[in-house]
This record gives sequence, C-alpha cells and structure tokens, in this order.
Amino acid sequence: MSGSLNKVILVGNLGRDPEVRTMQSGDKVANLNIATSERWRDRDGNNQEKTEWHRVVIFGKVAEIAERYLKKGSKVLIEGQLQTRKWTDQSGQDRYTTEVVVRGFGGNMTMLDGPGGSGGGSGGGGGGYGGGPDDGFGGGGYGGGPGGGSGGGSGGGGRSGGNDYSQDLDDDIPF
Repeated sequence: MSGSLNKVILVGNLGRDPEVRTMQSGDKVANLNIATSERWRDRDGNNQEKTEWHRVVIFGKVAEIAERYLKKGSKVLIEGQLQTRKWTDQSGQDRYTTEVVVRGFGGNMTMLDGPGGSGGGSGGGGGGYGGGPDDGFGGGGYGGGPGGGSGGGSGGGGRSGGNDYSQDLDDDIPF
C-alpha cells in the first residue's frame, strides 16, 4: 500500500470546560479534554470500565463554536488528525504531546447534545477553518503560551462581536 491515512474519530464527553485562547493572528484555538469509555464483563461476570482521556486542539471558527456552546459534560463527535508536537518546559526539558488536531477540510466537531446540552443539535464543520504553518503561534505550543499543552492558562472568557451562530443551529432540518 503506497498511501497512508491519519484520521481520528472520537465520541465522548468533555472532562472540563474548553480552554480557549486567541492567537496573534486573531484566530481562536480551543483545547479540550475528552473522555471515552469502554465497558465489558470479565470472566467472573463483573462489569468493568476503562476510561481514556484524549487531548483535542481545535482551530478557527470551529474553536469559536466550541467556546460558545461546549461545557464540561458535553457530548461531542470529533474528527481530526493525530499529531505529536515538541515543546520545552520551564526547566528547559524537551516534552512531547500527542493530540487530536481539528482544522482544515479533514476536521469536524459535532455537538451531540445540541447547544447548551439541550439535546438533538449539531454544529461545527471544519471546511477550511484554522490556519496553516504560518498561524503566528510560537514554539511554546498551540496558542503561543510558554509550556504549551492544555495545562494552566486563561479560561474561555466571553465573546464580543462576531457572528451569532445560534441562528444557524436552530434551523429546521429538511428531512
């Protein structure tokens, strides 16, 4: 096989509210922690459960939607690419982080709970949002802060100006 594919699809729940930052270019970047769970019965008939936590980074307009509508516990479907990036911590040590990155044509976010967790809606879509290698974020990770990753940093804050996406999400579905 000569080709390759890097695609990740997750359906899970947010472990905390999205962390949203604004890059130097003015575009938004959202960091999410999504939990997926696997349940099974062991040999003795006991129910078992294993939860995996996934770091997700969303760029552009989809990050703005995540900031506005997602909160801790929200159920989402994420389509993105697996990427590993290198950053330097405060003590000068090189660190590596593997994340699911949502941007461009291959990325998508669908809200399975609907806006505000009300059930039944969807939103997002990745068509061409986010930036490329020249986004203007520095070597400290996505969002430009030193240390990168999704640790620490400022919370989402309120939106000022911009488009009101709630109109788009309330449209009747034609089927």
